Amino acid sequence: MKKQILCLFAVQQLLLCSVYSQSKKLISIPERVNVQADSAKKNEIIDKEWVAVGINKSYALQYDYTLPFNGKPSYRFELKAGDNSLSGYAEGETKGRVEMSYSYATANDFKKLPASVYENAQKLKTVYHYGKGICEQGSSRSYTFSVYIPSSMPDSASTIFAQWHGTPSRTLVSTPEGEIKLLTIDQFLALYDRMIFKKNIAHDKVEKKGKNGEITYMAGKPNGWLIEQGGYPPLAFGFSKGYFYIKANSDRQWLTDKTDRNNAGMENTEVMRPLSSKYKTSTIAYRMPFNEFPKDCWITFVTHIDWTKYGKEENTILKPGKLDVTMSYLKGNKQQKLHIVNQEEILIGRNDEDGYYFKFGIYRVGNSTVPVAYNLGGYSETVR
Repeated sequence: MKKQILCLFAVQQLLLCSVYSQSKKLISIPERVNVQADSAKKNEIIDKEWVAVGINKSYALQYDYTLPFNGKPSYRFELKAGDNSLSGYAEGETKGRVEMSYSYATANDFKKLPASVYENAQKLKTVYHYGKGICEQGSSRSYTFSVYIPSSMPDSASTIFAQWHGTPSRTLVSTPEGEIKLLTIDQFLALYDRMIFKKNIAHDKVEKKGKNGEITYMAGKPNGWLIEQGGYPPLAFGFSKGYFYIKANSDRQWLTDKTDRNNAGMENTEVMRPLSSKYKTSTIAYRMPFNEFPKDCWITFVTHIDWTKYGKEENTILKPGKLDVTMSYLKGNKQQKLHIVNQEEILIGRNDEDGYYFKFGIYRVGNSTVPVAYNLGGYSETVR
């Protein structure tokens, strides 16, 4: 009898848990990972594929059971007006982000390596280079993902919802004399011990002694050294200036010039007409007025990329890239499929040692504070 009562109690508890989980339509995903400087713990890995980056508020990233995709809860992203926490490209500008990164490393990736490898990777901000999700330089990949944009989203929103990032060669530096060098890890760590890096600029490390004798360090004057940090994403899907757009960027310079802000504008740049500086090219591959972009339905993008092949220290392009994009969605009960970028030859990528990785979510740019919320799901990538 006692066993029967215990069994009945267990069944009741399961039913209560089931009812509770169904009533909880949105479940927050609270963990965040700095993929450059830290490995991901087991509880920080989302659905065995992702880690989250960016602002950590309960509403910023959630499982959405009210809007499933392929039988699973989708990922709901949201930034409110006051959620910009990053400095923008221009002085005084701000950016906001909450995204999921397909690339990250775990402790297991360093298990067979000396402990110093992980410690050094943290200093170099290359921890994710040892993990999953990065495709090779000059390779070919197919990517599929889906987005759901609500009709309540204003056309003034300025956000990237999907982007491919480069993986900068952190030991690539410029000396105060302007000589470009690819240092060994030990050579770079010697700089690290006596400098503080703010973005790509090195500053002298100045010792500061506190009231209780504790020693801290602060950044002094810039000392003329520069390090590789990266730049605009090689490929981005987003909304800006009342348009949905796809933008491809290319940088053939071995060490990126951060002062060169070559970037195709949304309003004045023709589609597939590259805007170029000495080393950089920026191309609007596709553009659609925001009011014509389908709302309140799932839109699936299939993107085929042949990444441009670069000549490393020669600052050359060995082989241009290629881009192909389709978008599919249901309108009424009829399936729509638009071939919006048709096997276009294009410059797309960065002249780095390593390749690229995917992120999606909200990356709010251009000093915008317009509230943004939408859903994403269904990601996959394959070698072509």
